[in-house]
Amino acid sequence: MNENGRDHFEIAGNMRSMAEAGVEQARKAFERFISSAQAASDSLSARTATVGVGAKDVSAVAFSCAEKNVHDSLDYAQALLHAKDLSEVMRLHLEYAQAQMRALSEQAGEMGQIMGRTARDATKPKM
Repeated sequence: MNENGRDHFEIAGNMRSMAEAGVEQARKAFERFISSAQAASDSLSARTATVGVGAKDVSAVAFSCAEKNVHDSLDYAQALLHAKDLSEVMRLHLEYAQAQMRALSEQAGEMGQIMGRTARDATKPKM
């Protein structure tokens, strides 16, 4: 921070309250969306005899990854609302970006394993 305090910033109380309410509304809307999407996916899987175990696994992992990524993004937005200065904003951003890269790598690995297993299972000779 410099002597003039130009690096220090603060979100006005009413603006912070509005932003926090917006983040909370986004969380609730996402929870309703993911619940409805999961129910629709379960219903479709239950009705479709051709959906294999691999497709169900991919669907489940995709939902799980999407849910985690949205929750992490909302948590990041919430943390930014409480940042005291630019250095804290930069630290939060760096931590978020690093965590997202790790998560993406893990999620891609998990999806790759499922796809590989599904491909192996599909090419096994039927007896």
